[in-house]
Amino acid sequence: MMLIKFSLSFMVVFSAVISYLLAPDVVAYDWSRIMLLFLGGMLVTGSANAVNQVVEKDTDALMKRTAKRPVASGRMSTTEGWTFAILALIAGLAILADFSWLAAGLALLSWFMYAYMYTPLKKVSAISVLVGAVPGALPCLIGWAAGQDELTIGGWVLFGIQFFWQFPHFWAIAWIAHKDYSNAGFKLMPSVEGPSRYSAIQSVVYSLVLIPVGTLPYLTGMSGMASFWIVLAANLFMLTQCVRLYREMEVKAARRVMFSSYIYLPVVLLALLADKL
Repeated sequence: MMLIKFSLSFMVVFSAVISYLLAPDVVAYDWSRIMLLFLGGMLVTGSANAVNQVVEKDTDALMKRTAKRPVASGRMSTTEGWTFAILALIAGLAILADFSWLAAGLALLSWFMYAYMYTPLKKVSAISVLVGAVPGALPCLIGWAAGQDELTIGGWVLFGIQFFWQFPHFWAIAWIAHKDYSNAGFKLMPSVEGPSRYSAIQSVVYSLVLIPVGTLPYLTGMSGMASFWIVLAANLFMLTQCVRLYREMEVKAARRVMFSSYIYLPVVLLALLADKL
């Protein structure tokens, strides 16, 4: 459970499953297929998180929030971690291929970008957050491809929402854990000075971008007017929390942004699904 970072993986796969259900070709709930997609997604995502922990075991050991992870603490060997990662990846891709080869291909791309691009870049530059936002949003396209077997506009709209959502979400986490991250050599904040007004204004900018992006499900005919107002309210709420961070410049304000972002994604996705046209 710790190796796959279950709570993080669950959020990622949740967005893939909702995107699958939002695809136009999925007109009825087949719970066996839904659970199969969830399992395939959890295996691939868990594999990527396992690789991340094996590769970063030394830096994880330096940080209080990650020192108890199984590989970093020595409770699991790197060989065991790699074995799980490889087997989980193969099994997950096989399951996703049963939905569509496009979904499986996108899942493999997401796995590679997370494990071999985002992970090493974290010690190089804050550009890692931009790179990591791509595999972070790809589950929406994976789910859409699993239900539609092609990447039409709806899938890209969902990708856009999840892509821009990640910046205030992740920078709030990086703000809170800045000391830990800095001690481990990670460069994750948009400012070299770490938690600064420049970093806070970046969160405001990306939460502002989410407002017009959040109108696209309605404008493209994916969902109706009810979800339009719910998504707009969620976006304004996120913007308010980011503005408060800019004004207050305190960890407790960053924590409000973080928890708001955790609430934002399920509210928006479930609203779109409930109001699907």
